[in-house]
Amino acid sequence: MRFAEISRLCKQAADIVGGLLYSALFLVFVVQVTARFGFNKPLAWTDEMAVVLYIWVILWAAAFMVPEREHVVFDLVYQMASPRIRRLMRIAGHLMIGGLSAWALPASWDYIHFMAREGTPVLNLPFMWVFLPFALMLVSLIVRGLWQIIAIVREAIGDKK
Repeated sequence: MRFAEISRLCKQAADIVGGLLYSALFLVFVVQVTARFGFNKPLAWTDEMAVVLYIWVILWAAAFMVPEREHVVFDLVYQMASPRIRRLMRIAGHLMIGGLSAWALPASWDYIHFMAREGTPVLNLPFMWVFLPFALMLVSLIVRGLWQIIAIVREAIGDKK
């Protein structure tokens, strides 16, 4: 199986997981509104589950679903630069984001792992599972940064030939 095919399958899997997370959030929200306003019996677990799912949806989408070109960028100086300087700027940006993510990952993972001992107030869901998508996002930023740097260097080598 070629890398492009594996990459496409991983992207599809990430999109499916993201869609399922969002669907679960929507379903919990509908249950919450129906219980609160339809039956005048608010359910505490729906509030908590909606917050947890919201965290997962946002961080999962940022890590695995939203293409890099769709993230907010400030490119006024970038647009004025030469192609060579643009490449250097892209490498520097990926080094900063990937490097900071790599630097933050061990301490973040320690904290996430530490929070396994505490549970959410209603569902008693270990906070490790609430905060886990943050670690996944950091890993994604590291991998994405490395992959983009490799692609930029390959592009530069191809331009010189």
